[in-house]
Amino acid sequence: MKVLKYILLFTTISIFFWACGASPIKNQNTEEKEQPVVIANDSLEYEIIIIDPGFTAFLYSIAQPEGFYSQEYLEARNRVWVNTWNIRAQNPTQFNNNIYENVIDYQPNIDYGYEVNYKLFNYFLFAQRKYKMSLGGGFRSNRIN
Repeated sequence: MKVLKYILLFTTISIFFWACGASPIKNQNTEEKEQPVVIANDSLEYEIIIIDPGFTAFLYSIAQPEGFYSQEYLEARNRVWVNTWNIRAQNPTQFNNNIYENVIDYQPNIDYGYEVNYKLFNYFLFAQRKYKMSLGGGFRSNRIN
């Protein structure tokens, strides 16, 4: 009877380990790789490439549609946020250089057009939300759009 008990226990443990470790399921990544968002104005030879994961989804699902804001509004916000961004990008010991990797060359006296300002504005909204930061300018820190 004792031997039968050990055989039964051994069989149960063996089946348990076999069931847990013998899964033929392979980890298949069915998601497509997110394409970078390109912000460009061909006439000014200006281009920004955003490869931050999640920005495309934010732009097409959460951000207000193009035309919601005036270009003047977008330019005013971008001037403030670019200034703050550049200060942080130039101080990698004080701020996370994985977030603020590059300085943005945004000249307030140049008309970049609506699309450039719209996408840059929305990237700043996205970054503030994703990285739980505030770029200031007297705007709500918990702002969605």
